[in-house]
Amino acid sequence: MLVQAYNLMAHVFLLFLLFSYIISTHIHACKQTERSSLLSFASTLSSSPLNWTSIDCCRWKGITCDQDGWVTHLLLPSEGLKGDLSYNRLSGELPLSLPSSSIRTVDLSSNHFYGAIPSSFFQQASNLTSFNVNNNTFTGYVPSSICLHYSPSLRLLDFSSNLFNGYLAPGLGKCSELQVFRASHNNLSGLLPEDIYNATKLEEIALPFNSLHGAISDKIVNLTNLAILDLSFNHFGGELPLNLGKLSKLKFVTFDFNNLEGALPPSLMNCTNLVELRLGNNNLEGDISMLDFSRLSQLTKLDLRLNNFTGTIPVSLYSCRSLKAIRFAKNHLEGQIQAEILSLKSLSFLSLGGNRFTNLTWAVKILMSFKSLHTLSLAGCYEGEGMPSDDDMVDFDGFQNLRLLNLAGSDLNGQIPLWLSKLKNLELLELGFNQITGPIPSWLGTLPRLFYINLSNNRISGEFPKTLCRLPRLLYGPNIASQADQYEFELPIYGRSSSIITTQTFPTHILDFFAPTIVLSKNNIVGDIPTEIGQLQLLQELDLDSNNFSGVIPDQLSNLKNLEVLNLSMNLLSGIIPSSLASLNFLKEFNVSYNNLEGSIPTGTQLQSFEASAFEGNPKLCGAPLLNKCEPNKGIDADNKNNKDVHNWLHQLPWFYIFAALGFIVGFWGVCGFLVINKTWRYAYF
Repeated sequence: MLVQAYNLMAHVFLLFLLFSYIISTHIHACKQTERSSLLSFASTLSSSPLNWTSIDCCRWKGITCDQDGWVTHLLLPSEGLKGDLSYNRLSGELPLSLPSSSIRTVDLSSNHFYGAIPSSFFQQASNLTSFNVNNNTFTGYVPSSICLHYSPSLRLLDFSSNLFNGYLAPGLGKCSELQVFRASHNNLSGLLPEDIYNATKLEEIALPFNSLHGAISDKIVNLTNLAILDLSFNHFGGELPLNLGKLSKLKFVTFDFNNLEGALPPSLMNCTNLVELRLGNNNLEGDISMLDFSRLSQLTKLDLRLNNFTGTIPVSLYSCRSLKAIRFAKNHLEGQIQAEILSLKSLSFLSLGGNRFTNLTWAVKILMSFKSLHTLSLAGCYEGEGMPSDDDMVDFDGFQNLRLLNLAGSDLNGQIPLWLSKLKNLELLELGFNQITGPIPSWLGTLPRLFYINLSNNRISGEFPKTLCRLPRLLYGPNIASQADQYEFELPIYGRSSSIITTQTFPTHILDFFAPTIVLSKNNIVGDIPTEIGQLQLLQELDLDSNNFSGVIPDQLSNLKNLEVLNLSMNLLSGIIPSSLASLNFLKEFNVSYNNLEGSIPTGTQLQSFEASAFEGNPKLCGAPLLNKCEPNKGIDADNKNNKDVHNWLHQLPWFYIFAALGFIVGFWGVCGFLVINKTWRYAYF
């Protein structure tokens, strides 16, 4: 009886499993049309690692189906696919339409697709919620009408980093569920379509690096869910909406590099969730000290550089205890740095250059207490004051984590102070465009992390210290590369790699973006260029122009295989241009003009690819690209010929007679010399 009951239960269990399998197969088995479409897609791939062979396409890798067997997701990232889908090497144009109306997510980012997106592509996209074509080379118009007829349920649209152009057409307002709209790094122009402000569920609008213009509409306050608003690097103008503060969920506001004007709306201080506020490179104005920042307790980064703000640094700002980065550079602020700034314990980035602050020594004494400070720029701030001297900083023990120090462009007087030698983490030192006197201190070459030095446009004297040729970060050697970590600035630094103080529109957060550099231009440095300079094999820029260097161009410069810029112009250098410099394959700039160089410019080398202006001012220099042609008996070839002539002359001398004469002279004076010197021997002989 028990055996029969057991057998009955076993049959029931097996029937249950079979029924479950049939049901699950019926639910998940893909439609034949879906399977055919996917196989058709796979056939377009020139190298397909996809193992799509089983009957049920819903079980294929990267495929997800709904209960009716319709394909809803096709996710194949990082598969190395090639063909006509994200982070692969797919290329070609998009088909006229999606293969299925059930697809919800399309991710084609970071491939090689090109051409325009056909409007018919979305005809079967009624269930589409996410469309991402970031980082391709699509052209034509952004299909912003996608929501008008096809995909009202879209939540994400990402057209960033392509070649889209023209205006943004109306239609985005019909995307009632749209949360994210990105189209950065394109060639978009014109105004923002007014209906975008009807998409009230928008949480992010990111359109930087385009050519959009016009004013930011007051209707933006309709987007009450907005948390990220990035319109930087465009041509937006006019004043900011007075009621911008109604967007209480705003966290990241970036309007850098536009044409905004007027004062900051006081209502902005009601955005208590603000984490980053970046309004640099505009025409904004007003007394910044009148704004109350005390409610912005979440604020970590504030960038107001290159505007027309006046007043003093607002004391209320020191209530923002989360602040990590402050940049007020190039405004019209004045006064002194207050001691209350020390309440910002997390501050790591401070840039106040290009204002009218006073009392540099006081500022340095305060700021040296920051243990977290990595970047300090006070360039062009303290006009005509003295460099904080060692007497002023007798108890100095600060800036222990400082990586970048910029005190350029202030006509500061005095010498390079010894307290800088204690900055063991310093990597970039900018002291150019001052009135610094005295020699370059030898200890500068002992700073273990220093790789960028700019002392140009000063009155520095003395010689090039040989210790500077032993900068650890510029030498090839064990563990040197590992010391150079990829530090990121809290705010982007603008400028080319060979100059911190130049203002360019290319931002970088990476410290290593700056090339290993020594710039000593326009000083009073004398003596030879030390041959030891050839040890700095990681150096990429060397500017020694407009000094009083003498002697020859050292052949050891050819060891600097990474050198891209070499400027030795306007000195007192003599001799020839070493032909070994032709081995510097990365040279982009080269200048030896206005010296006392002679001979021919080495032929058949990269040096001849530079313009004649790089060699002018050397009357005895000849050869291309100069018009001054070398005479047959001049130049390096003539020198080599003279060397050969001397060699041949030595071989042709009558060596037999020369040695015979020398033997006679040695023998004669060997005997007679003693007779002349020794009186006793002379009498005995005679």
